[in-house]
Amino acid sequence: MSKIITQQNELARIIERYLEEDGVQRTAIPSLFIMRRSNATGPSHGVYNPSFCMVVQGEKEVWLAKDRFNYSPAEYLVASVHLPVTAQVTEATPDAPYLGLRLEFSPSQILKVLHDSELRAITKENPKRAMFVSHIESSLLDAVIRLARLLDHPVDIPMLAPLYTEEILYRVLQGQNGDILKGIVLEESSIRQIRDVIEHIMNNFNHAFRIEELAEIANMSISSFHRHFKEVTAMSPIQFQKQMRLQEARRLLLTESADASDVAYRVGYESTSQFSREYSRMFGFPPIQDIKRLKA
Repeated sequence: MSKIITQQNELARIIERYLEEDGVQRTAIPSLFIMRRSNATGPSHGVYNPSFCMVVQGEKEVWLAKDRFNYSPAEYLVASVHLPVTAQVTEATPDAPYLGLRLEFSPSQILKVLHDSELRAITKENPKRAMFVSHIESSLLDAVIRLARLLDHPVDIPMLAPLYTEEILYRVLQGQNGDILKGIVLEESSIRQIRDVIEHIMNNFNHAFRIEELAEIANMSISSFHRHFKEVTAMSPIQFQKQMRLQEARRLLLTESADASDVAYRVGYESTSQFSREYSRMFGFPPIQDIKRLKA
């Protein structure tokens, strides 16, 4: 335990050295982000890309539909596919700010680690949630620290960052929930089949779809597809699409000079009143009031 604490303290020093103010920052290492918050935050909505997430100091909770994932420096969180979530920092003070990091990865990286290692691939599995929290191990922390240290040696990043990233993924694949991560690349895995549908919805969320079409993409019967999709994502395909639409609508309203009715149409709504109702239900305020509040 003392070794883990020492490792976490070193990581905290690295993050504070490169991020002196609150916010999220992309680093010189591809796909590595660091974050800092001096106070607990309210809920924020977003889409997690496939990623490995660590709390180095403080505490955070992530909601996937009605599932709550709470993690602290003793754990790490993994989103194995793209997932719309609600997240908030629950423990942070100016003297001991929340510090965290996120390392995004791709299915091809998982496939390479499995190919290069002797990790046994799963042959058949029941559908499982695509997000999980696992206990942190010293060997995993060691790989994360070596990756973070590269920020001090940018000339080494192109050569060593891919190797350390693969080692981090290897350690996660060895862990108690490693089969979930393996599942996103294995042809016969239900998580892989649902991943294909998720990518289709993300690329076409502003268009209507038929469940039969999605089930065909997953190569499943309609009833089996419904069950597997909800088990992997904690929501139905319609709920998933709705979250994608509303999050994109909020982004457009914040970044462009567009009115709510125009944005509603652009993200796929035919009824502005329905858009306003569902927006208010998700974000707590009608569109215009919400945007004014956020900008203020």
